[in-house]
Amino acid sequence: MTIIQLKYIIAIDTYRHFVSAAENCFVSQPTLSMQLQKAEDELGVRIFDRSKQPLIPTEVGAELIEQARKIIAEMAVLDEIVNLKKGIISGELKVGIIPTLAPYLLPLFMQSFTEKYPRVKLVISEMTTAMITENLRQGKIDMGLLVTPLDEPGIKEYPLFYEELMAFVSKRNAKNKKTYILPCEIDPAKLWMLEEGHCFRNQIENLCELKKANNDGCGVRYESGSIETLRRMVDTNDGITILPELATTDMTEDQLAQVWQFSRPAPMREVSAVVHRDFIKGKLIELVKKEILLAIPEKIKSNQSNNVIPVTL
Repeated sequence: MTIIQLKYIIAIDTYRHFVSAAENCFVSQPTLSMQLQKAEDELGVRIFDRSKQPLIPTEVGAELIEQARKIIAEMAVLDEIVNLKKGIISGELKVGIIPTLAPYLLPLFMQSFTEKYPRVKLVISEMTTAMITENLRQGKIDMGLLVTPLDEPGIKEYPLFYEELMAFVSKRNAKNKKTYILPCEIDPAKLWMLEEGHCFRNQIENLCELKKANNDGCGVRYESGSIETLRRMVDTNDGITILPELATTDMTEDQLAQVWQFSRPAPMREVSAVVHRDFIKGKLIELVKKEILLAIPEKIKSNQSNNVIPVTL
């Protein structure tokens, strides 16, 4: 098999469609199909089940694709090693990041990173936690930025910092601001939450024991896929939502008046860089971690890990 055949096979697996894969590889669909056929003839096995739409790998094909991804990734490392010896930092790093972290963390370090390392191409995609761990296992991304601990087999976690969880209340309630709020004081019927599938929703349920509350007949008023949407809904209506600390760092004084802290020790979420146990591109991953640690606010750097709210997938 050739390297180009491996790249075509990976593209077909990624897009599960011959035309889309061909377009991504900048070749015609007949050329891509021909190279796949040659590879299958050489190996004597079918890599994809063409009777299914979208395409899916055969059992043996899935194993071959996993190995193909490792081979192509290792080839990229060869270039990285040579460039590092020449004093050149370059390459491509594919990063998955959860939606409740992306809008607050990425603006802090992206500009600095690209200015320092202009030859490095960061390919960043928003994904749920489950998608990030699955893509890491399949070799589709190199690194994840998400909330831990996960204790997922084959996934290594490198904690970066701890964010305090805070309550954001409506303007009418902000007039009665307390020094601290207890999780049990939150009325589930007035709590605006993220939709299912977000680990931050799961943490809020664990913090406020909402699953138990919901069983008692209390419902959630509204669900959204965006923390910013929830904040705006609370801001213009009534109710309460929970925010991670980074979401409060660019607030105005009036908005900060609507932020209530929980009783001490404050509930925290642990933000980590995660990789697969067979990860490569270690130098680039370390550079991203370094820039994040340089960029986060000093208050967050000082947060402790003594009350991390658990995450369950």
